[in-house]
This record gives sequence, structure tokens and C-alpha cells, in this order.
Amino acid sequence: MIGRISGILIEKNPPSITVDVQGLGYEVDVPMSTFYNLPATGEKVSLHTHLIVREDGHYLYGFASQDERAAFRQLLKISGIGARTALAVLSGMSVTELAQAVTLQETGRLTKVPGIGKKTAERLLLELRDRLPKMLATGATKVGAGDTASDPVSDIMNALLALGYNEREALGAMKGLTAEVSVSDGIRAALKLLSKSS
Repeated sequence: MIGRISGILIEKNPPSITVDVQGLGYEVDVPMSTFYNLPATGEKVSLHTHLIVREDGHYLYGFASQDERAAFRQLLKISGIGARTALAVLSGMSVTELAQAVTLQETGRLTKVPGIGKKTAERLLLELRDRLPKMLATGATKVGAGDTASDPVSDIMNALLALGYNEREALGAMKGLTAEVSVSDGIRAALKLLSKSS
């Protein structure tokens, strides 16, 4: 299994990219969430990867974070969800948004993703309900592309869980927060919302 790839980004043709690793060019398919955060061609890139071996070839998928790859792997376990559909889901929403949709069982957010109908969305939400939010809440998968990036949303989530709120309450309170919010401001805003609703 190829779990990680580091090299020079030499081509970008969404959703596919090519990474040069010591003279070998690896074609990697990435979700748009990863694609938008890629460096310019000619620069160094490092991705967490998942390799799928089929009769017609080997397919490599790349992700900016371990959370994205973990979510991709969970999606693949669902009957009727292939790699293309899993990539489409992660292209249409962030992992945090997916976790929120799963926790709050919001089919409407998933049916906006091309190729996901109401029945597929319902099955997806049902099967991920016990897996995805808990997996992300542990913080065990949180590693950025450069292994140093910290995700404020995950930090806020972990802080609320540590304060005794459950996942549904925490995600509900975090709904209005932007990705740019600082951890302290985010916790303050979420606690204010939680105190109003209690």
C-alpha cells in the first residue's frame, strides 16, 4: 500500500495531478478540497494517499489531510459508493461539513453533490452515523499536508467535547463558524450559542 507521496507537482488537470518522485511521475486523483490548496506547479507537494488495485489498473488517490483520507475510506465501505462518488462527496463539502451532515442527518446537504440521490444520501448518512463523527472527534487523524498545520475547527470541536458536550451539540454550535475563526473566538461563540439553547 502506498500511504504517502512526496515530490514535485508537475501537472494539474482537475481532478488529476502528476507528482514527480525522483524521476517517476505518479498520476494522482484528488478531491477539489485538496486541489484548491495545492502549491503551484514546480513546487514540492506531500499527500496522504490511498491505492486501489483493480483488474484494469492501479489507481492512486491523494488527500491534503489524514481526515480527508479517512473519510474517503469510510465512504468506500458503503455499498454502491465507488472512488469517483467518494471524491465527488469530498469535493462538494469539507470533512467537517460531512461530519456535521452525518451527525445532524441532513440529506439535503448530500443530495447537492452530483451523483448522490435521496436514497443514496440516506444510506450514506445511516452507515456513517456511528463512524465518522467519532473518528474525527478523537483528533487522531488530524495531520495537515505538511504535518504541522493545525485545524482550528477540529481544535474547537475537541475543546467542546472535553467540556462535556456531545457531538450533536458541539457540531450544532459550530455550524455558523467560518474556517478563518481563531480557536479561542470559536470556542467563545460556540459556548454562547450552547448557553442560549440550554
